[in-house]
Formats: sequence, C-alpha cells, structure tokens
Amino acid sequence: MNRQNITYWVVTGLFSAFMIFSSIGNITKDPEAVKMITGLGYPEYFIPYIGYMKVIGSVLILLPMIPRNVKEWAYAGLFFDLLSAFVSIILTEGFSPQVAFFFVFVGFLFLSYYFWYRKMGWLKA
Repeated sequence: MNRQNITYWVVTGLFSAFMIFSSIGNITKDPEAVKMITGLGYPEYFIPYIGYMKVIGSVLILLPMIPRNVKEWAYAGLFFDLLSAFVSIILTEGFSPQVAFFFVFVGFLFLSYYFWYRKMGWLKA
C-alpha cells in the first residue's frame, strides 16, 4: 500500500468514525441530543433520520465497491449535514470557538474526498 492510499484510509476512517459516533445519540434519541437538536429548531421526529443518514453515508464512503456517483452523493450529504449543523448553531447561539471545531471535520471530509479521487486515478497531482 502506498502512502497516498494509507492517508486516504486513515483520514476516511477517522472521519467516518466521528460521523458514526455522533449519530448514536440521534438514533437512540438520547435526551442530550434531543435537547440540542430541538433547541436548534428541528422537530423531534427528524433526529433519528439525521442519525441514520450519517451512518449510511459514512458506510458508503468506506466501502470500496460503491459506484462513483453514489459515493459522491454520500460525500455531498455528509458535507451538507455538517454545513447545516454549523449554520444552525451560528444562527441560534452565535459564533463561539467551539463552533470552529466544525472546520476540522469539514477538513477531514475534503481530504478524504481529495485522496479518494487521487486513489482512483481521476485526479493527477
């Protein structure tokens, strides 16, 4: 395995682990998750849906046999999940240094996407 491939798997594994771990509270409707998400103005029935979609998207970007267009939709969905969470928090609670932590996860998402493209030979760099 070359360095580029190792980097892809490490970054993608860490990002997927974060997304799956963050979805557990949503799927189980943990009281803390419910309080946080309803505090952002989202209905309670939406919470498990978000959790399941995070898990599905995370699994799709991990599996190598998934077709390119499906994997790209999974990356897009995970990006919009993070972007929506960031915007919702900013609009309801204002900006704080803790919110800037979202940029770390978006960075991991972009790195995973970039190295996936390079790994597949679609991007020469």
